[in-house]
Amino acid sequence: MLKKGAFHRFHDGKRGAALTVRVVPKASRTEIAEIMEDGTLRIRVAAPPVQDKANRALVDFLAKVLDVPQSHIEIAAGATKRDKILVILEMTPQEVESRIQAYLAKHNSK
Repeated sequence: MLKKGAFHRFHDGKRGAALTVRVVPKASRTEIAEIMEDGTLRIRVAAPPVQDKANRALVDFLAKVLDVPQSHIEIAAGATKRDKILVILEMTPQEVESRIQAYLAKHNSK
């Protein structure tokens, strides 16, 4: 079940919004699994954690969710870990939160 926590992990960085993500690779499908109590997004990706496949799947998925080019999403920290810090270029934290909430409303109503 998706928890609806506060998005206090969105930060206004020098180049865009920063957010924390916990990736669960080798899932049955790619989706936002939950918003954890600390505001971290837990995202399941179908790709395995080898040869950067899970990272590429994460960036591709978030680019679709946020409606931005993949080149606007950077993994700032944690490229080889499950816990990552992502930077969404040219977006405010409020825009990121709004687009994620819209995605969740659309996909959780099915």
